[in-house]
Amino acid sequence: MIKRKTTIGLLTVALVGSMLAGCSQNNAENNPTTNTEGTEQTGKGPSGEITVLTQRTDIVDTVFKGYAAEFNKKYPDVKVNFQALSDYEGQITVRMNSDDYGDVLLVPTSIPLADTPEFFEPLGDLAEMSKEYIGLEERAVDGKAYGIPIAVNFSGVLYNKKVFNDAGVTKAPRTTDEFLAALKAIKDKGNAIPLYTNYADSWPLTQWEAALTTVAGNVDYVNVEQPNTDENFVPGKPHYELYKVMYDAAKQGLIEKDPTTTNWEASKADMANGKIGAMVLGSWAIGQVSALAPNKDDIAYMPFPTNASEIIMPLADDYTLGINKNSDNKEAARAWIDWFVKESGYSVEQAGGMSPVIGAPLPETLKQFEGTDVKFELQSPAKPGQEGWVDKIDKDAEIGLWQPEFKKRIIEAAIGNLDESFDDIMKDLNEDWVNSRAKVVGK
Repeated sequence: MIKRKTTIGLLTVALVGSMLAGCSQNNAENNPTTNTEGTEQTGKGPSGEITVLTQRTDIVDTVFKGYAAEFNKKYPDVKVNFQALSDYEGQITVRMNSDDYGDVLLVPTSIPLADTPEFFEPLGDLAEMSKEYIGLEERAVDGKAYGIPIAVNFSGVLYNKKVFNDAGVTKAPRTTDEFLAALKAIKDKGNAIPLYTNYADSWPLTQWEAALTTVAGNVDYVNVEQPNTDENFVPGKPHYELYKVMYDAAKQGLIEKDPTTTNWEASKADMANGKIGAMVLGSWAIGQVSALAPNKDDIAYMPFPTNASEIIMPLADDYTLGINKNSDNKEAARAWIDWFVKESGYSVEQAGGMSPVIGAPLPETLKQFEGTDVKFELQSPAKPGQEGWVDKIDKDAEIGLWQPEFKKRIIEAAIGNLDESFDDIMKDLNEDWVNSRAKVVGK
């Protein structure tokens, strides 16, 4: 499952951890069920039939059926049906041309924020709900929340600890030089591909962009500083330093011998079995790879290498769950959302992230960093009036920050298939950024 980029307000895991004693989940279980506007219901609870749409074609007939059975222990009068869409974004936007798009669904990323109330039921007051959940801002309009994250993910490097240990690297690399040295040690050992790019599948290359905050060492960079600078791809700046790691790894032969023949599904098994050292992926991939590993403890996660003074692993919400505005059973739909987010365990067990519920226990993948200098933080939102500037500049410039094209160009240049240097590529990208920023910002 591919995780996309999102931006939500600043909150650290330290804050989340400090609220563990609040026992939000226990309080939720003791409180009366609420409807979509947060008012107390009367009677024996919701009943009827709902349809839940999901993108998880891989577990809809197994794990999700188990969720329904558990849900029915609490709400026996609600029948839950599932529909899994293989091309979720493409298929759901077509279905939303009518009223028939289920009762509960993942809010499509293609729906403009301002249009959300046209399709979805408000779940409650943003300020009030923010006392219980993080990550609501992405789907909030006029002080109302329209979606609750199914998980909060983090970004970094997925790696096989045994492969690193066998190469003599017993501590996760912190800086770019240490990371490249570790990859070289794995290559010299000769038993595994040090860094797998998944070039042929293209989309995994977009996962690198999520590490920009880590390279910057600053939660303000992506949405606050980036749209206000003309120096976005110049030496010493986060984008330059981020993709220099990709270029240097490819240039030094630390990636696949033939990147054009990579295979995503095969790469998961290869990493699980010690044939790959590392891949730059979101936390959502942890569970998918560890499930295939003979020894799950071999699969580990580290921050993207950075030379910044602070190590920040950025947090971002996954899809958010919303209620079809045209649903005939909004009470049961809301009961499902509340149960799924708070009690199913999906966010950690299936999405590989952390729960959006304030006070929920941290996943094991985060607990390993407790007491270290690694910080888990959400990116700062854009300044008022500058919302969406980065996307607008990127689109006008046709750079494709979250597209694979210029990443492929970097790899092709590094392995000698293109007659240009890394600095040539960065200069081109920065010129495009400067020209388009002038149009968007009006300066």
